[in-house]
Amino acid sequence: MPDRNQAALDFLLTRRSRPAKTLRAPVPDRATLEVLLTAAARTPDHGKLEPWRFIVLEKPALTRLAAMIPARAAALEIPEDKLDKAVAQYRDADLAVVVVDSPVASEKVPQIEQTYSSGAVCLSLLNAALAAGWGANWLSGWASHDAVFCKDGLGLEPHERIAGLIHLGTETSAPPERPRPDLSQKVVWVSE
Repeated sequence: MPDRNQAALDFLLTRRSRPAKTLRAPVPDRATLEVLLTAAARTPDHGKLEPWRFIVLEKPALTRLAAMIPARAAALEIPEDKLDKAVAQYRDADLAVVVVDSPVASEKVPQIEQTYSSGAVCLSLLNAALAAGWGANWLSGWASHDAVFCKDGLGLEPHERIAGLIHLGTETSAPPERPRPDLSQKVVWVSE
């Protein structure tokens, strides 16, 4: 049994994402981000398939993607309030990491398990950033589910999807605590 790591447990019991709209520069530099990505890559991965990859979006790329969104919104008849929110998610960000769910053909490991691994990478990156003292938030949004936006804007292949966009930066205000799940409503104990 591994030694108890109380600091890590305390962190997990109190962790809180920082709203992306409150994150500003400075952002992690490449060397710092590589440490965070290395931590994120140490995720559960049945079959060691690594069915995910990263795309690091720096400010110019985020600005380019924000400019693509209005045309896609028009083509998809997205309401204006959802358009504005999607544009702001990219335009106002200074750094985001796209975690791409990139399943690998496997007779042994079902695609759903590979997708779960991609989600685990998102959470691991989020927690690594928070543990390192950065503000971080895991987002998606309608644009991240649009195949045309993903192909034209990010170069995703037809079999790939965005598992999440992890926004990173310096938090400008502490987020308020939010209600947490009532475990008595979420846990069933089975003894027999």
